[in-house]
Amino acid sequence: MTDSVIKTKSRVFAIRVIKLYQYLKNEKSEHIMSTQVLRSGTSIGANVHEAFFGASKKDFTNKLSIALKEACETEYWLYILAETGYIEDNMRDSIISDCQELCRLLHKSVKTARASNENK
Repeated sequence: MTDSVIKTKSRVFAIRVIKLYQYLKNEKSEHIMSTQVLRSGTSIGANVHEAFFGASKKDFTNKLSIALKEACETEYWLYILAETGYIEDNMRDSIISDCQELCRLLHKSVKTARASNENK
């Protein structure tokens, strides 16, 4: 089975978030925000993956919508971590760019899925 772009990108992003969490916990001794970004950042891919095994088109759309909300939350935590000095500018720019790309992909996918649900 070949993966969709969104499944692949969300899985790769989750791995980046896990590595960021490990860095924040071990190198910066930050535990609260790092746990938040870990939870929301890994949830994106989990919900995307689950969407592809949804029981219906409505279920698919719902799971993608949840993934989009988690991506938006993750972006928030990344900005907070950056603005409080826990992540450096180059790291911030790269991971936030990836997160924003996921947000765009998810937004388009949700919009397309909703339109498909309405047209049936």
